[in-house]
Amino acid sequence: MQNNKLRIIPLGGLGEVGKNMMAYEINDQILLVDAGLMFPDNDMLGVDYIIPDFEYLHDKSHKIVGIIITHGHEDHIGAIHHVLREIPAPIFGTPLTLGLVEVKLARNGLAGKAELRQVQAGETVQIGPFKVDFFHVSHSIPDAVGLAIGTKAGLVVHTGDYKFDHTPVDNWPTDFAKLAELSTRGVDLLLSDSTNAERPGWTPSERVIEPALDDAIRNAKGRVIIATFASLISRMQQVADASVRNKRKLAFVGTSMVDNAKMARKLGYLKVPDETLVTVEAALNLPDAQVVLMCTGSQGEPSSIIGRLSAGTNRQFDLKANDTVVLSSHPIPGNEEAVSKTINRMLRVGANVIYDSIAPVHVSGHASQEEQKLMLSLVRPKYFMPIHGELRQLKRHASLARQIGIPEERIFVAENGQVIEMEAGVVSLGERIPGGYVFVEGGAVGEMDRSLLKEREQLARAGILLINLGIDKYSNRLLEDPEIVTRGFVSAEEAETLIPAVSKRVADVIHGGGFNVEKDIVDVVRSFIFNETKRRPLVFVTMTKV
Repeated sequence: MQNNKLRIIPLGGLGEVGKNMMAYEINDQILLVDAGLMFPDNDMLGVDYIIPDFEYLHDKSHKIVGIIITHGHEDHIGAIHHVLREIPAPIFGTPLTLGLVEVKLARNGLAGKAELRQVQAGETVQIGPFKVDFFHVSHSIPDAVGLAIGTKAGLVVHTGDYKFDHTPVDNWPTDFAKLAELSTRGVDLLLSDSTNAERPGWTPSERVIEPALDDAIRNAKGRVIIATFASLISRMQQVADASVRNKRKLAFVGTSMVDNAKMARKLGYLKVPDETLVTVEAALNLPDAQVVLMCTGSQGEPSSIIGRLSAGTNRQFDLKANDTVVLSSHPIPGNEEAVSKTINRMLRVGANVIYDSIAPVHVSGHASQEEQKLMLSLVRPKYFMPIHGELRQLKRHASLARQIGIPEERIFVAENGQVIEMEAGVVSLGERIPGGYVFVEGGAVGEMDRSLLKEREQLARAGILLINLGIDKYSNRLLEDPEIVTRGFVSAEEAETLIPAVSKRVADVIHGGGFNVEKDIVDVVRSFIFNETKRRPLVFVTMTKV
């Protein structure tokens, strides 16, 4: 017997910026929308990135009829290879989006392993019990789409990331006509992007960047190094156009940037004259005033090209005093400190650094408050649920919906794991499921938890003191002086006086006997160190009985 209740399950992107992933479930069949990653916070030491917790889906892979990717940014495709290893479902997306997915899969050993189904904006596709209308939305990447998901429970509109840019780089604005047509069909629930819900007014057009890029390149005395996200194809096009106008050669730097640019050119989404595009090796042999280099690292990531240039550890080339560096992005929440440090290091070398707070070299790809209100007015949903944002942004978007006239009781502010149910056009809250973070560190996925991160934070903050003991197993006496090693705790000069004093107290504990010598040593040493230094390093004891 069929149950025509739609369950909407947010697995990522609600209560945070990034790792967007939503599940739609009806009649025992599931449609996934997006599979993104998120950058770690500053206190998440050693974490490369974070992906959604999709444990709910682990025993349901046979029920998943498809995965729709709304566009090719990392916060929407970054976890796709992790998802596909457990859920071998077909992936639906527009040509550029699937091209970026292919590059991502190939880089992670899954080339040719996925079933990719190309769709175009304006198409309607039946995916299991879901009738999906794909409609174009303007964003900071071409080929982005929103979704109208029709089910027996009602009609849901999922905007994806969008803005109402009337002069986008690809000359393809958001499909106003489709949004108006959907409203005439009766939209039961709207899920809409909340990233800029705290920004009043309208988000500027991508076109405002072009004069600033032109100025930066025209006035640069040496090389111009432009950093942005590797998936920001629209920005690549703007930089290419500015390079042509200023008669400079353009080289893409770094594997992800090179691969994405090559794919976008092949599909026709990136147009760079052959005589303008050169390899990085060729660019480094040209006069500095003839070169533009485009790379990753606008978020201050230590392993990125810009991160390595600022630290002086890049292999191919170093930063020069007459270089102009343009950071063409806005710091993602949590990355502000890393970006500031990167800028300061580059300025110290003597480079000229241009970023969005001193010149309009970046605009957001997300709708601001007036656009969000326009979306609500165009779609006229019966119920509303803000998505894609931290809780403060979701709450602010909910407030805008109330201003538009949607009743409080028909607005649902949910976080990851909070199931929303819809039946016969009526929306209500369901149960909660796990919806936390899955940390990725190297090849380890989900093996790190909060307690391990807390330990790393303690080590980073206070350092460590290791005490290695050799004990006679018959007499329980020390065979030799304790071996004491410190890391990140005291300087070598301080250690000269502190370590002998610690060694004496360790010997006193051992010779005094006791039922739990290791614990007694840790307690005594911790107390002594705090009294002497007012610091609390982690203290570990190892005992070898001979």
